[in-house]
Amino acid sequence: MALALQTFSTVKDADAALKADGARYLGGGTLVVRATNEGDVSLLSFVRSTEPSLSTIAVSGGKIRLGASVTMAAIARHPDLSTLSPAARAVGGPAIRNMATVGGNLFAPAPYGDFTVALLALDATVSTDGGDQPLETFLAKRDDSRAIVTSVDFTLPKGGGFCFLKVSRVKPKGVSVLSIAAVLEQAADGTVSTARIALGCMADRPMRAKAAEKALLGRRLTKDGIAPALAAVGEGTSPITDPIASAWYRAQVLPVHLGRLLLGQVAGMETKA
Repeated sequence: MALALQTFSTVKDADAALKADGARYLGGGTLVVRATNEGDVSLLSFVRSTEPSLSTIAVSGGKIRLGASVTMAAIARHPDLSTLSPAARAVGGPAIRNMATVGGNLFAPAPYGDFTVALLALDATVSTDGGDQPLETFLAKRDDSRAIVTSVDFTLPKGGGFCFLKVSRVKPKGVSVLSIAAVLEQAADGTVSTARIALGCMADRPMRAKAAEKALLGRRLTKDGIAPALAAVGEGTSPITDPIASAWYRAQVLPVHLGRLLLGQVAGMETKA
């Protein structure tokens, strides 16, 4: 059976068409087209919208709004989003980044979805045609969502407080063994005052490392200071097993790479200071 493609000028009209059985929203197509090519017969039609706001990047001070149709390539080359460039470039190779969108990445199952890991650490808010909600809430319910994502909003931290790491066996575009993003703020005495750490491949979707976050508070970013966070980072995780790595291996290397990321972040902050 041939697939139908319906294009609408507004999200509202696309949303109405999406309610039909077998209809799926088409952004960059890296997920749904692949599913079709692999034989998913539940897909009967693709729905897309060309509403201009979906492809808009808005930067106002440190506040960022990314339309759901903004591609990873557009983020990687944007002069005001250099902080996010490593996370955008972590998504596949050049051909994939030219197609892969912000909205699509929110639905990517592990071991994909590296950019969403960064957004989760940044405490992003997801806007849909049904309203706004924290990204963490959206991810928990995404499998049942029929709403069209229109944008994500977040604030970039000042002073080099954001860091991102993707671990893969094939560089630079291999599938993730794991990915980690962190946003840290330090008090005047050098101790950590706030911490947000997000993990990829430690569950079927990006998740917060809340035990590690708590363990960092009031500690200095030294080898001894981060030790409690490294010991706690695996709490609540359910690493995936796939052809890239086993759950056991991911659990073993997670604290190693978190330690490298945190200690590297100290060097980055000192350089910018």
